Amino acid sequence: MSAETVMVGPAPRLAVTVAGEGPLVLFLHGIRGNRQNWAVQIDTFAAAGYKAAAWDARGYGDSEDYDSALQFDHFSGDVMRVAEHFGVNKLHLVGLSMGGRIARNVALRFPERLLSLTLVSTAPGFDALSAEQVRRFVTEHRNRTPESVQRLLGSRARTEAFGELSDSLSRVREESYRKTLIASVAQDRDAPVENIRVPTMIVAGDEDKVYPTRIARELAQRIPGSEIVLMRGAGHLPNLERPGRFNEILLDFLKRRSK
Repeated sequence: MSAETVMVGPAPRLAVTVAGEGPLVLFLHGIRGNRQNWAVQIDTFAAAGYKAAAWDARGYGDSEDYDSALQFDHFSGDVMRVAEHFGVNKLHLVGLSMGGRIARNVALRFPERLLSLTLVSTAPGFDALSAEQVRRFVTEHRNRTPESVQRLLGSRARTEAFGELSDSLSRVREESYRKTLIASVAQDRDAPVENIRVPTMIVAGDEDKVYPTRIARELAQRIPGSEIVLMRGAGHLPNLERPGRFNEILLDFLKRRSK
């Protein structure tokens, strides 16, 4: 099933890859990612009876740049713009890392618009990290080396994952990334996730060195009725590292949410 790219307006216009028909599943990438990180998911979920879509966040990939500093809440409004473009009242939302922080903000602000929420390798905000962990997060995200890229991956990552991740990191626009990093650390401190009332699943790699599993477990404890899955041998990007297993987990969750 072939995918197409659409541009969602108004400015800044957002590039969205989409394929399939059915309930909308929107995938949100991490702070140094782009929509190509979800290529395997687009194909799999389109074939499984969903309209599968992945965006480039504003200032990333083929999406347009924007003027002035970033307000982190702008991303929530952008998600709603994508939903409006496709004419859906409700959607399944899946976010990785930064995308997970965006997704849970949408769940808090627009709960009536979500069918389900899947948070992957993410946190309730930077208050969940120690000062040293925040410093390391900023340093490692600014200074990319082969070693720092490998550090993001777990021991059971497929061999193609390193090359795909390196290519993704090389495509980041420095100015947009810098604004996103500043807004994340300064504004996204500790969301009141106890107020989330959307069916929620938390997915984390048990070898994630960015957000330790402690954070995923605490997040699950704070979100009422949520469930958690720890993927063995996965690091910070389980959808890219072990896409087959990740897709099985997510498909099962979405099917149960559709009953």
